[in-house]
Amino acid sequence: MAYRSLRACVNDLEKNGYLLRIKSEVDPDLEMAEIHRRIHESGGPAILFEKVNGSPFQAVSNIYGTKEQTEFLFRKTIPYVQKVIELKADPANFFKNPLRYLSAPFTALNALPKRSRFGNACTYETTIDQLPQVKSWKDDGGAFVTLPQVFTLPPGKKKNVMQSNMGMYRIQLSGNEYIQNEEIGLHYQLHRGIGVHHTAYNESDEPFRCSVFVGGPPSHAFCAIMPLPEGLSEWTFAGMLGGRRVRYNRWNEHFISSDADFCIVGTIQKNKKKPEGPFGDHLGYYSLQHDFPVMKVEKVFHRKDPLWHFTVVGRPPQEDSNFGYLISKLVKLLAPQEFPGVKEINAVDAAGVHPLLLAVGSERYMPFRERKPEEILTQANRILGSGQTSLAKFLIIAATGDGEISCHDIPHFFNHVLERIDWRRDLHFHTRTTIDTLDYSGSGWNEGSKVIMACCGDKIRDLTGSLPDNFDLPTGYSQPHFCQKGVLAITAPKFENETTAAQDAATIANHLERYNLDGIPLIILTDESEFAAKNLNNFVWTTFTRANPSHDLYGVKSWTKHKHWGCDGSLIIDARVKPHHAPPLIQDEQVNANVDALFLKEGIMNGGW
Repeated sequence: MAYRSLRACVNDLEKNGYLLRIKSEVDPDLEMAEIHRRIHESGGPAILFEKVNGSPFQAVSNIYGTKEQTEFLFRKTIPYVQKVIELKADPANFFKNPLRYLSAPFTALNALPKRSRFGNACTYETTIDQLPQVKSWKDDGGAFVTLPQVFTLPPGKKKNVMQSNMGMYRIQLSGNEYIQNEEIGLHYQLHRGIGVHHTAYNESDEPFRCSVFVGGPPSHAFCAIMPLPEGLSEWTFAGMLGGRRVRYNRWNEHFISSDADFCIVGTIQKNKKKPEGPFGDHLGYYSLQHDFPVMKVEKVFHRKDPLWHFTVVGRPPQEDSNFGYLISKLVKLLAPQEFPGVKEINAVDAAGVHPLLLAVGSERYMPFRERKPEEILTQANRILGSGQTSLAKFLIIAATGDGEISCHDIPHFFNHVLERIDWRRDLHFHTRTTIDTLDYSGSGWNEGSKVIMACCGDKIRDLTGSLPDNFDLPTGYSQPHFCQKGVLAITAPKFENETTAAQDAATIANHLERYNLDGIPLIILTDESEFAAKNLNNFVWTTFTRANPSHDLYGVKSWTKHKHWGCDGSLIIDARVKPHHAPPLIQDEQVNANVDALFLKEGIMNGGW
């Protein structure tokens, strides 16, 4: 469906039963986010907020709220885009299957961005404080743009739109030390696309101009987050996925999206930073306040009858989880090309994406030798050395050939791995390295460790969901609960410091030596074992967001030999909350009560739209 605008998209969603209107006036300070969370968690539709307190503009969220709804938005274009991406990644695909890829060049050519002949739709002006000041969590540093399309070009006299970078870097509109209506904050690192431009501008005399777009057809927000093959521009991709070329124009040397609902233009201050955050992030915790670049605002444009497009970020799954779903759908055939020998990859959304990466690799058959991890270790290191997958903290990789396996069936994948993995051999650490900036489980900001758990070979144990006879725990340890067969969560004493943590691990490891726990190869120490074992999402979120491999992995009968660490018994992961962790996201009780009353007034019942 070729939507000309976000409003056209919303009208189509409503026509097909994918839209809920909120007619009452709603406060953008926490209330809109709470409404969004409840409707999203219930599998509800897109939400149109007709009256936003303090703003003359309407707002919309949750348009990508379910897999079904996301596919509906791009129902006509997904097959064509898949072919272009596959061909861009490996042109030889054309000669392998020319009939499949015959339409691909035309799809790309017909999607090139186009300068507007009849001017710019964003012709009305407003100010930052008139925009919906959406704040999602009570300790957020201010209002944020959560679905921005941040457009920059490298320095140079000839500005070619095909050289642009379009990224989704969060924008802080208010709070902290920002001068209202004059400054906004941008959260990005220097190794990302916009950061490369920032470095180049620091070495030039040109002002670092930037445009922030909000809204437009739904493919535009998605293009800002999509990892694209080298040489394929974000706006071309948006044109392909949206079925319509992106229109643009210029104002005072700034590029303007003619299709956007809002456009904030200004200049990023090259050598100036201000505190940005805190912000309730996708790991389910706050990313804390740090210094980030500042943009001096020149103009805020909007189109007639615009919609403020936003989402709510928090512990997954959230609306942005369906971005990951669509990305996987579009690039599912690319993993073997990007990572030779790798059959599947799953960045586990429920664990916050980057903390836990599952993969299926391959080992060639070697006769007369023990089948063990060899080639999959090379494949694992390739994964950890490439792009976004380099942010993985726990990488668990299993080889094909040992039974049917898919890393997208997470319980079965864990079962398969735990039946075969040898903790004496199959743990491989990367210490004192970089991790996701938003992950505070490490030894410092953007500092931590990684571990590869590699599994290949015959089954070596039967997993159990039962404790040994006469099983007990040392003082301070309690409530053993199975997350699934072979995975036992135990409530441990509150974490104090690294010294006492090592002592705690030694206490439980020494105590467990007296039992035969071969069928329980993985033990999780946590603050609330019942919570961790309640469901799969709780297990992976608790375990992998709260552990730093080099510091928090212990084992029963552990040892070090030639700088290789392993254990003869169960592996122990200390997944307790540590003092240096960022605080988790907690909903506000008063806001909950306000939304309860609003839902009653609007006649909204969970699932009853």
